Amino acid sequence: MAEKSRMTPAAAVQVEDQTWGRLEWMVSGALGNSDTMTVGRCYIRPGEQNPRHYHPNCDEVLHVLQGTIEHTVDDDKVTMGPGDTISIPAGALHNARNVGTDEAIFVISFSAPDRQTVGE
Repeated sequence: MAEKSRMTPAAAVQVEDQTWGRLEWMVSGALGNSDTMTVGRCYIRPGEQNPRHYHPNCDEVLHVLQGTIEHTVDDDKVTMGPGDTISIPAGALHNARNVGTDEAIFVISFSAPDRQTVGE
């Protein structure tokens, strides 16, 4: 028999406040609702950026919902807006900077339930 779905109510989302914005985790091994992936939302205030980092144990997919970000992956830099998606391989140094006037909001997903992050 297939495993039943594991719904995350809005009240159960795990929030991590940051100096540049916040992360909200909806799916992960730590939340107990996935054995294979991590899914969250990232919010970056105008003019702010998250620190450059990489994930040694998983790929990341980032999909912009609102705002304009400049995303750097290793030596490449792209400007992204609503509807744009980028795939970031494990080990690639990356970060996002909000270059717009609105809060940037994007969905982030990882190919592991225990996303590991290493700062630059």
